[in-house]
Amino acid sequence: MTPGQLVREARRSAGLSQQALASRLGTTQSAIAGLESDRSSPRVATLERALRACGQELTLSVSAPKSSIDESLIYENLRLTPGDRLRAFEASYASVRDFALAAAASRDRVA
Repeated sequence: MTPGQLVREARRSAGLSQQALASRLGTTQSAIAGLESDRSSPRVATLERALRACGQELTLSVSAPKSSIDESLIYENLRLTPGDRLRAFEASYASVRDFALAAAASRDRVA
């Protein structure tokens, strides 16, 4: 949602016209129309004032994106010595190779 859409929805839910919101903010109706434009990029303080005039509060939060990676496994592997990491890789490679060979043999039996 753009800042303009946010202001427009807040104004409408408060039952205010652009002129009424402009009066509350001490500005013009055309300034409110510009603020509600999808291309507007108001300062946070301006957005906060407009929302407060509509009876709403601006709340900002920051969060890290959710990842499908199990970071505990990464940290666990980083604690290994290089030799232990290499041995773990070789064991994984051998398991994948055995699986691929079993899959190929299974396909040959079906065909």
